Amino acid sequence: MIKSIAHLGPKGTYSEVATLIYAQNLEAQTGIETELVPYPNIAQTLLAVADGRADVAVVPVENSIQGIVSMTLDSLWELDGLQIQQGLTLPVVHNFLSRGNSLEGIKTVYSHPQALAQCQKWLDQHTPDAKLVAANSTTEALQVVNHDPTAGAIASLRAAQLYDLPIKEANINDYPDNCTRFWVVSKEKKEDGDYVSLGFSFEKNKPGVLVKPLQIFAEHNINLTRIESRPTKRSLGEYLFFIDLQKKESKKEVNLALSDLSSLTKTLKIFGNYNVLNIDYSQCENLPI
Repeated sequence: MIKSIAHLGPKGTYSEVATLIYAQNLEAQTGIETELVPYPNIAQTLLAVADGRADVAVVPVENSIQGIVSMTLDSLWELDGLQIQQGLTLPVVHNFLSRGNSLEGIKTVYSHPQALAQCQKWLDQHTPDAKLVAANSTTEALQVVNHDPTAGAIASLRAAQLYDLPIKEANINDYPDNCTRFWVVSKEKKEDGDYVSLGFSFEKNKPGVLVKPLQIFAEHNINLTRIESRPTKRSLGEYLFFIDLQKKESKKEVNLALSDLSSLTKTLKIFGNYNVLNIDYSQCENLPI
């Protein structure tokens, strides 16, 4: 049996790094062989699982500096039948890659919008006149960078190794404790886990509409670890709400709260019960090329 795992590609992205470590752990624990399948964006990565082309997807959901990855939340809401199996927290170390002789000659810098934003202060200081070009991933434009000495890119150590690009400066994060949380998603329903993620919408927006759901969680003594709003895309001012909560010490209370919540909402989607694995950076440095 071979389990196919979809992720944001091409090779060398932080998503691939998280996926490789997840696959290594899965093979070590279960003996199941895995095959990594890259996709050009997050929406297609999740769609591959929804329509049966992949067994599992690994997608970024939140960065400690730039916050939520909206494409992941929007896609999970729109696609039916997807369930979070596990959370992964990956330390992110950005590097500046280029074939140029000096930073002064850099005219263009490529990377994913999140990576550009996470290194904005460094870019303002070291390449203030360079044009910043957003790409679908941190590795999408590395072929261009490899043939243009006036171009640079922000990418991982693994990307530098895979594409044989020199690291002009390592660890250029604006904040040292940069990390990204990923979700491992499949169609399998999982009942156990210390965390629950869910989304809900209301029949219509009106004053105080969010107060009652929050009161439900407070009354059941449930700790919320994240709350986000996203536009419904139907009308300006209409929103969906996404919540992460801790379940470890209050499994019975969580079930009661979710039952109460369903009576207040138009649509309630439980995205999954799961545990979170914290990845050590040393695991990222020793991956096969």
